[in-house]
Amino acid sequence: MTKTKKELPAFWKAYAASFKNGLSQDLSKVSLVVLDTETTGLNLKKDRILSIGALRIENGQILTKEAFELFLEQEKFNAQTVSIHGIRKTSAVQKIAELEGLKKVLTILENAILVAHHVGFDTGMLNTSLKRHGLPKLKNKTLDTSVLFHRSLPRSQQKANSHYTLDELAAFFNISTSDRHTALGDAYITAIAFWHIIGKLKPTSTKELLKKGRFFSWPISF
Repeated sequence: MTKTKKELPAFWKAYAASFKNGLSQDLSKVSLVVLDTETTGLNLKKDRILSIGALRIENGQILTKEAFELFLEQEKFNAQTVSIHGIRKTSAVQKIAELEGLKKVLTILENAILVAHHVGFDTGMLNTSLKRHGLPKLKNKTLDTSVLFHRSLPRSQQKANSHYTLDELAAFFNISTSDRHTALGDAYITAIAFWHIIGKLKPTSTKELLKKGRFFSWPISF
């Protein structure tokens, strides 16, 4: 008996359609979305996303007016990580269903390049969430600020690997960490660090930037 292929929802089709024309090699015409997730833990299979924060960058400008943050209903709770992100199961903040949250994220992302600190973790969590709802993986190209930062340093200052914490980047660029470990706060720190790093790397094309920011693997320390 042949299995009937599940019809993908309209919001996914609209997201997928945004990739039709590909990315411009002119960086001034490329949209980037800096994203961060706060989660119940670091296990891609067992843990869940609690909140998502994002900022858009266009033509070298961080569009703070388009910033967004959402909180997801908690089907899983881990009391041990509350001290990090401060998101409690019974907190008064408005929460939405996971699928509704994914819909909002895809609507904002479209075909933008996704930027995150240790991007493999954030995309891994999002892809696991998408899979739970019978949806394909993200289609976006990605950039990892940890890797970009590593490549912006003189060889004498580089670590043996490209794994730097967001706190290290914040300290290096003198960025306030008053909102650290909130999804939007971390996205904002990442966006400012990214802006500084690009100023050091001075990529001349989208292809060159993507090559420099390709992530290796995500580490345990954030």
